[in-house]
Amino acid sequence: MDNNDNNQNENANQNENENEMKNLEKKVTKNLIKDYSNLLNGNSFKDFSIFVENKSNPFEIKVHKSIFYLQDLLFNENERLKGKKEKEKEKEKGIEKKRLFHSFFSLFDKNSISKQDFDKLKQFDFFPKSFLVDIQNKVIQDNQKEIENKEKEIEEKWKKENQDLKTEIEKNQKEIEEKWKKEVEDKNKEIEEKWKKEVEKMKPVFDQYQMEIELKKNFPQFSDSEIVKDIEYVKKLQEWINDNDFFSKMKKGFSAKRDGFSCQNWHKAVDGKGKTLVIIKTKHNFIFGGFTQVGFKYSKGGELSNDSNAFIFSLRNDKGDRIPAKFTCKEPQYAIYSRFNDRGPMFGNFEPDFYLNSSLQPGYSNFGSSYNPPNGITYGTTEAQSYLAGSKNKWVVDEVETYFI
Repeated sequence: MDNNDNNQNENANQNENENEMKNLEKKVTKNLIKDYSNLLNGNSFKDFSIFVENKSNPFEIKVHKSIFYLQDLLFNENERLKGKKEKEKEKEKGIEKKRLFHSFFSLFDKNSISKQDFDKLKQFDFFPKSFLVDIQNKVIQDNQKEIENKEKEIEEKWKKENQDLKTEIEKNQKEIEEKWKKEVEDKNKEIEEKWKKEVEKMKPVFDQYQMEIELKKNFPQFSDSEIVKDIEYVKKLQEWINDNDFFSKMKKGFSAKRDGFSCQNWHKAVDGKGKTLVIIKTKHNFIFGGFTQVGFKYSKGGELSNDSNAFIFSLRNDKGDRIPAKFTCKEPQYAIYSRFNDRGPMFGNFEPDFYLNSSLQPGYSNFGSSYNPPNGITYGTTEAQSYLAGSKNKWVVDEVETYFI
């Protein structure tokens, strides 16, 4: 049973080998016919020529010894395989023919041949030396071309990787540059905003400093004033008084902070001086006062003085749309009221528009009694009483300055 199976397997393998050989022979035979035709008609690989002289048609026979070797190799296998058993001879015959035809198929059916294939071909001694040299040169050329292609491939890959790396670096540099630029811009903006705030914060100080310089330069008589620190106030006073001689010659004859908060001290300094400018500042920064060309004089019981050019004014209060403003007297005989013993400066009649008591504070305000109030403000109202100093009699004096020639 086992012998029959083995015989069947061997027969099957033999049939398979024979079918494969037949198919391979058909395929290789077609290529061999073509290639050997080229050998016959071409000059490549010929070993010698036989010239036939014929008067009408002489010709040349190109002889290739490989054909003779190939014929001996392909069709005399029985002699070479003598001494083996019949089945082994047939089997080895099929394997040898298959290997040989595969070798030639690799040679003639491909555009190029590898070094490994060439090494296989060299084991057959029936190939001419010139044929092997040409094949070897072809192998070298193909290998060189393969090396060049590989080098080119590596170079292209390197270029691409290098370009990709360069692109990545440029991208990173751009991102870093944009980030740095943004940070610089943000920092500059932050510094600029901070600088603007500092400038705005310092602007009042700077403006005040500039005004003090201008005051000292153009109006030296106000250079040490505790009240008039705004050049615009000085210009308004100069406009209202309209007396260049007074402005050029006047001096500060009294300061409450300097000479004391006393009506007696004030009268001693200003009585009988003629043109007199009184400026009052409250603790809440209301600034107001009055001007008279006849001045104040000593009066034990109290005396009214006529002055058609007298006026009172407001330079600063809590209503920005009301300042600065000048207010003239209704009747000249009610311009100023002098009373030495218990009151300081007074503007108005027996019911003054404002005055300061014996200690120059607290003060009293009843605006509209002798002087014309602004349009829309009525004498006796809370609005009129608080217009100059913020209230009728609850305001506190911070400073009193009096100027005269």
